[in-house]
Amino acid sequence: MSEPAPQLVPLNAVFATDFVQILVPVTTANTMAEVAAAVAHHVEGKRVRALPYDKVVIYQGERLPADMTVAAAGIKPLDHVTVEYDVPEGS
Repeated sequence: MSEPAPQLVPLNAVFATDFVQILVPVTTANTMAEVAAAVAHHVEGKRVRALPYDKVVIYQGERLPADMTVAAAGIKPLDHVTVEYDVPEGS
């Protein structure tokens, strides 16, 4: 049996210290690294200063692994995610 075709999942997202919630289209096949990049694309270097750190997706208070897909995380259309910089301790 083949994998189902990726489905569009529009997400409500806030990036780091931004004050604007944005609607970002991703698919069920996108990884959290791809979701973080898609969210950051609209904000980083525009309303939020770019920092040299990896980004992490936070969904329902949990930091999600970069290789987890939207489908595996159970994220549904119009759910809310936050993308933060993964700043190392002591930085």
